[in-house]
Amino acid sequence: MDGSSKQQEEDSTFTNISLADDPDHLSRILYPRPKMMNADMDVDAENQVELEEKTRLINQVLELQHTLEDLSARVDAVKEENLKLKSENQVLGQYIENLMSASSVFQTTDTKSKRK
Repeated sequence: MDGSSKQQEEDSTFTNISLADDPDHLSRILYPRPKMMNADMDVDAENQVELEEKTRLINQVLELQHTLEDLSARVDAVKEENLKLKSENQVLGQYIENLMSASSVFQTTDTKSKRK
């Protein structure tokens, strides 16, 4: 039964009242049963709750993605700084070694040759 036929049937119910055919018909007209409004409202409320939960989770995922991107960028920056400092340490180590080899204070002395 399509929607228009159903609507026509409901409309004709109010115009063609026959108590002889259906004694409960008048009570159904005067006190109609709810048309599943509560069930529809419950479904809508559930859908709304699910939608809100999905939205919250999506926002949380996006926030975590941004945090991960920030942390990844920070790790890359720290790696670069670490390589730079290692290189500087090698240069300084070589410089100190050259200074020590040029200085007489750090030269090894042959005590036997000086005594003679």
